[in-house]
Amino acid sequence: MVLRAWEEKDLQALSEMENRCFADPWTKAMLADCLKYPIYHTFLAEEGGQVCGYGCLIAVFEDAEIANIAVDIPYRGQGIGEKLLSAMHEKAKSLGAKQSLLEVRVSNLPAIALYEKFGYERYGVRKNYYADGEDAFVMQKTL
Repeated sequence: MVLRAWEEKDLQALSEMENRCFADPWTKAMLADCLKYPIYHTFLAEEGGQVCGYGCLIAVFEDAEIANIAVDIPYRGQGIGEKLLSAMHEKAKSLGAKQSLLEVRVSNLPAIALYEKFGYERYGVRKNYYADGEDAFVMQKTL
């Protein structure tokens, strides 16, 4: 498996995966915005030229936010999410971040388990965070 930054040529595949993975997906334009600004750091996992997963990190001074992370359905359970999350943490630390934050649906038990495995703790709840009204846990980890 190869980890690399997103490129413009990847946006269609990322958009399609985003729609498969999330009830309230980022648009292709939102994904494209991640290539425009220096606070965004993108990660793409591919195997044999096939996009398997991706992530987006926002880093500003001592704070990093896991803005998005997804593994396509056929590739789940193979450690790709762990590799992406590890790469994002390493990048955040290299940029001077001291903590990492994220939001996750309260019903997304596999993602919560992954984050807890990496040392994230539940910090709070954002009520009605998602478009469908579901709450989100805010999780935090010291880097």
